[in-house]
Amino acid sequence: MIIGNVNSRREAIIQFPVLGENNRRQEIEAIVDTGYTGFLTLPSAIITTLGLMWYMQEEGLLGDGSICLFDVYEVSVIWDGQVKLIEVYESETDPLVGMGLLEGYELNIQGFAGGLVTIKALP
Repeated sequence: MIIGNVNSRREAIIQFPVLGENNRRQEIEAIVDTGYTGFLTLPSAIITTLGLMWYMQEEGLLGDGSICLFDVYEVSVIWDGQVKLIEVYESETDPLVGMGLLEGYELNIQGFAGGLVTIKALP
């Protein structure tokens, strides 16, 4: 199970490790974004620190309906105690966890500042 909390801006926040090249490991704090269908976004500074290798470019549809071109990298994360290889989109925002990582899991958010965020595997 992954446990986080709701911050004062009403964002559901979780933390988990991201694994980079040469055993680099960084704990990230990410916002759960159910409107994002991908796995994870990271800013370029974290991508550089982890030494991630570029994978491809891909178009993405933003919430305002515009299309943007994103650099995509592959990265391993420790998700619910398991190492999982996923795609990460480079975006100069706070890291976002999308529905790709939440697939097969139940998300529960207590909708108030300080509320509990839990993500648990479905049977």
